[in-house]
This record gives sequence, C-alpha cells and structure tokens, in this order.
Amino acid sequence: MQNETTSLRAKPRLSLGQIINMSVGFMGIQFGFALQNGNASRILQGFGANVEELPNFWLVAPVIGLLVQPIIGHYSDRTWTRLGRRRPYFLAGAICACIALCLMPNAGGLATFIAPLWIGAGMLMIMDASFNVSMEPFRALVADKLPGDQRTLGFSVQTALIGVGAVVGSWLPYVLANWFDIPNTAPDGQVAPNVKFSFYIGAAVFIATILWTVISTKEYSPEEVAKFEEEGAAGEEGSGSFFDIFKDIRHMPKAMKQLGIVQFCAWFGLFSMWVFTTPAVAHHIYGCAIDDSSSKAYQDAGDWVGVIFGVYNFVAMLFALALPMIAKFVGRKKTHAISLTCGAIGLISVYFIKDPHLLIYSMIGVGIAWASILAMPYAILAGSIPLKKMGVYMGIFNFFITIPQIVSGIFNRPLVKYAFGSEAIYALVMAGVLFLIGAVAVLFVEDKN
Repeated sequence: MQNETTSLRAKPRLSLGQIINMSVGFMGIQFGFALQNGNASRILQGFGANVEELPNFWLVAPVIGLLVQPIIGHYSDRTWTRLGRRRPYFLAGAICACIALCLMPNAGGLATFIAPLWIGAGMLMIMDASFNVSMEPFRALVADKLPGDQRTLGFSVQTALIGVGAVVGSWLPYVLANWFDIPNTAPDGQVAPNVKFSFYIGAAVFIATILWTVISTKEYSPEEVAKFEEEGAAGEEGSGSFFDIFKDIRHMPKAMKQLGIVQFCAWFGLFSMWVFTTPAVAHHIYGCAIDDSSSKAYQDAGDWVGVIFGVYNFVAMLFALALPMIAKFVGRKKTHAISLTCGAIGLISVYFIKDPHLLIYSMIGVGIAWASILAMPYAILAGSIPLKKMGVYMGIFNFFITIPQIVSGIFNRPLVKYAFGSEAIYALVMAGVLFLIGAVAVLFVEDKN
C-alpha cells in the first residue's frame, strides 16, 4: 500500500499559454453559437415562422444537447485514440457544425419538396447537435489537465476566449452591412447576404480554432492519469457500460443537485433572451409591427441586436479575467449571486428603454452574468466530481442547462401568445426575474475543494 501511495503524484501546473491553447477551440464554438443566437430567429421568421412559434424551433437544440452531451461525456471518459479521448469529439463536431453553418442560411435554395422553414429548423438542429459534440469535452479537458488550484483560472480563461469568439460572431453581420456595404435585406423567403457571409466566415473560424487546440494540446495518457493523486482517490471506474450513466445520475454529487436550481433559473432566462431579443427590440424600440420580419427597420433591429449581443460577450470576456480575484475575496457563491443580479437588472431595464443605443448599458449587466454562468458553476462543481468521471458528470450537468431551455421552449409559446399578447419584451422581463431567483438560490449551494 505504501508503494502505491508514494507512486501517486500531482498533476503539473500549466503555463498561461498552455491553458489558452487548450481553450482556443472553444472560442470557435462560441463564434458559431453567437451567429446562431443572434440570427436564427430572424432567419426562421424570414422563412415564415411567427414570433410565438420561435420557441418551438429553438426547442430542438436543448433536446439534442440533453441526449448528446452525457453520452459524449461517458464515452470520452472511456475511449482512447491516437488523438486522445477528448480531441476526437472536438474534431468530429467541428466538421458537422461547419456543414450546418454553411447550409442553414441557404435553406431557401434547398427547398424542392420541403418548406424552407423546416429545412432551416433541421439545420438548426444539426448545428446545435454538432456544437454539443464539440463543446462539453472542452469542459472535461480543463478538469483533466489542470490541478485543483488552477481550475478557476482555467474556466475563466475559457470564458474569456468564449467572449472573444462571441463578440466577433455577434458583430459580424453588422460590420459586413455597415462597413463593407453588403446588403442586409433580401426578398421574402431568403436570407440577407450579410448574414450568409457571416455564417460562411463562422464555419471557417470554427474549424481553424478546433484544429489549433487539437494540434497544440496533448492529453494525458491513461497511464499518466493513473499516477495522479486525485485519480488514486477517485474510486472504482465502473464497468464502462452505457447504463453506467443512469447509475451516475442516481449518485450525482450534492452540489450538482443544488446547482440545478441555479442553472434552471439562469438558462431559462438565457433561452428567453436569445429567442425573443430580436422581435422584442424590433417591436418595442424600433416600432415594427409584431408580424413584421422583412422590413428594413426589422433587419436594422436584427443587426443591432447582433451588436448588443457582442457587447455583452465583450463585457463577459473582460469580466471573466477578474472572476478568480473576486472569488478569492468574496467566495465563488457570492460572486455568482452578484453577477446574476447584475444580469437581472440589465434584462429588466430593456423594458424602460426607447433609444436602441442605451441597450449597450443593459448588456453590461448581462455580460457580467454571462461570464459567471460560464465559469463559476463549473468551478464550484469540479471540486465535487471524481476525476475518472469528469466527462460523464460534466455531460450530466448539461441536463441543468438543456432541461430549463426545453421547459422554456414549451411554456414560452403560450406565455408570449396569451399572457403577454405576443409582446416579446415581457419575456425579457421574466428572464430578469428568474436571474434574481437564481442569485438567491446559489447562496445555499455546497462549495468545497
């Protein structure tokens, strides 16, 4: 026993450059997500979707994530190839995502027997499934590679790079239209050229950044992992059966269950924001009719939403760098509570704004919350997960991201149509209230190293 104990060793600390390299691919994933979040609603409306129907189409994405991520996490824990165990999933997801990014804005030209709306929805489904295949192994890779005292830094650097990708992806349609004079309007049933070119550029950035991480980052071999001290205390690995996932769900750590409430509030609110900000801004601030999706004013509103989404991602990128220092002084739970409160103020303030330029200030609060949502729950959770099950539990934790989006997609349609009178602005106010509830709930979460 003594020999076995002394053979265990701690994982080596990594340089800042190494930490950046292994998260560069996540920057590309978020570039694609930003294009999807900022433009999918107006693409689908351009293909004929009504505003209250939008949650139905967006519902497909979290359902796919609910199914895909735990399976990817489970098998990435247990497979080993020449590329390692996480990197093959990065690469496969990136290839599929690039295809979907190129095809979605061209759904109108592909519609021979099926309506463009349904082809666009199908591309949205494939795109999000591919993002999920690539995304969750990145969370596990940070935990795989970094010792415990570097994990908050690792997730914060990852969040900062997510911000870079999201800023550029969000602003790209506006930049192409206003700096390069690429048209932002198109006939009914077609997608504006500035959006099309943005998706093409997004596909190229996605694959390039994934390849950067795949080439620059090496994973620890199974033999190396077995020698790390955390691994020695991790317990039995299990049979490797697919059905072990259900056993892991039953035995999820207490902190994960508690974080589920916080995540539900945050991601229900985020889903509402992504789906309804464009129609809310177009109607409430730009004065467009509720069923208007093809006018110049509506497209201007859509481009401006891309800009303000870029603002909140830019703020998140900067604030993420401060998260480790803030958490050191006030703790991770209070840091997350304060951040969610800032997001709540930002979302609720949209209701009181009439000048679209003032939305930039609203997005500062949203950006603070977004930075914390992408980092702090994972930093809290990582201390409660056995290293051998890091991938599968990061995938299971995705339940608390996808389930609230599914619930949001189901209930937002009747809420917006009947309770809110098709006024999308009230969905943003509701999102802000949920952020406040999440801020209170996080204070009761168990946080340990």
